[in-house]
Amino acid sequence: MSAVSATPATVAAPQSEPARIVNTFVAPSKTFADLKRVSRWWAPWLVLAVFSYLFVAVAARQVGFEQIAKNQMRLSPKRAEQIEKLPPEQRAQAVERSVTGTKWISYFFPIVQLVWLAIVAAVLLATFNFGAGAEVPFKTSLAIVMYASLPMILKTTLAVVALLAGMDPEGFTFQNPVATNPGYFIDPASSHFLYSVGTALDLFMIWGLILTAIGFSCVGKLRRSTTLAVVFGWYAVLALVSAGLGAKFS
Repeated sequence: MSAVSATPATVAAPQSEPARIVNTFVAPSKTFADLKRVSRWWAPWLVLAVFSYLFVAVAARQVGFEQIAKNQMRLSPKRAEQIEKLPPEQRAQAVERSVTGTKWISYFFPIVQLVWLAIVAAVLLATFNFGAGAEVPFKTSLAIVMYASLPMILKTTLAVVALLAGMDPEGFTFQNPVATNPGYFIDPASSHFLYSVGTALDLFMIWGLILTAIGFSCVGKLRRSTTLAVVFGWYAVLALVSAGLGAKFS
């Protein structure tokens, strides 16, 4: 009788949180496959929060919240025109309210981002679970979209470098701080719709969408083409609706 030796199946070694974060950029499939083992989302969220506060601190020092608020108002020509028509005292009060609102949103942005990504995770979970037969838990879905958002820290880093290098304060906005999309070169006063659509075509956002599709493909055992179509389809709908509403009310 010949001896039969069984070869054990290869099992991927568990990854630490720092390893998951690094692999999101260099080997995303490893990160997302590891989420099937433990679906933690807090580590990438903390990284995003740290970079967000760094960005806000540098912007506050280099530009100032009053100038930032004025720049933000220029993104809504109708609102800016209404404010300009107010008497000086009321105009000053409107600017002050805008400055206060900008500060609150800036400092609480990580919480706002967490809520928004939770909504995105819920929508994608429902789409893949009920529409494609996947079985992805909500915690895992949230972890996928959170890790997939990490490329935005590179955009934040570019923005911080640009601010420290002497960016024109009057041209700075939180929404579009650096030229990583066509919208950066479009004046929203000329066409808010084109500005919004161009801003949506951001290189780092597209990177994040691709990572999201990879994540659901790895975890949900779905075809990559299916997850790409769903993720980009939802994003296209969101971008067009947002651009349409912005053009109507801005």
